[in-house]
Amino acid sequence: MSVAHYHSVEETRSRMGAYAKSAIAGLVGVGLGLAATYVATSGAFPFGAAHSGPWTSWPKAGAIDSDPYARAIIARQAAAPLGNGEGLAFVATTDDAGRPLDGACEYTLAGTPPVARLWTINLFTPEGRLLPPGPGYRALSSDQILRAATGEFEIVVAPSARAGNWLSSPAGSPFAISLNLYDTSVSPTQTSLEGLKLLSIARGKCS
Repeated sequence: MSVAHYHSVEETRSRMGAYAKSAIAGLVGVGLGLAATYVATSGAFPFGAAHSGPWTSWPKAGAIDSDPYARAIIARQAAAPLGNGEGLAFVATTDDAGRPLDGACEYTLAGTPPVARLWTINLFTPEGRLLPPGPGYRALSSDQILRAATGEFEIVVAPSARAGNWLSSPAGSPFAISLNLYDTSVSPTQTSLEGLKLLSIARGKCS
């Protein structure tokens, strides 16, 4: 093999190695980008959260000017969040003491929700998916609530049946509670929602 031919072969190998390294770097970059996008759009909305006790709301999630991450999460989950003119949605995954909601425990929801034409309480998985059918209701609305003569009420969330307002939690599994206010007078801004008094979530006995 001549010296010129040898150098030509080595130069070709060097170019191919550089191309291969560039291709690998590109694939790694694309993979990391896709992974980061998946993580960013798999959980809760990353911006604009307002907290009130164990409850969290994202008042801008359904707004026209919502951030790109919120729009991506909504599109990925095929969700339909409430718009600013429709109402507000709150989610709780812990009780008042900050402990994750556990289907093996009893919980009492008490208090008075903000004024709204209608409100609903629903149970979901911590990821926001529907729970499988249970022995009782997974949702209640304000027009179904049994109230005392004073207008006060309590809702018991437990795996076994209770008298009065009872929601059937998934026995032995974690869950989340959503509170949806429809046509409410509450202003849908992060500042106005911070510290807003909602229903308390007190844990009772656990099996």
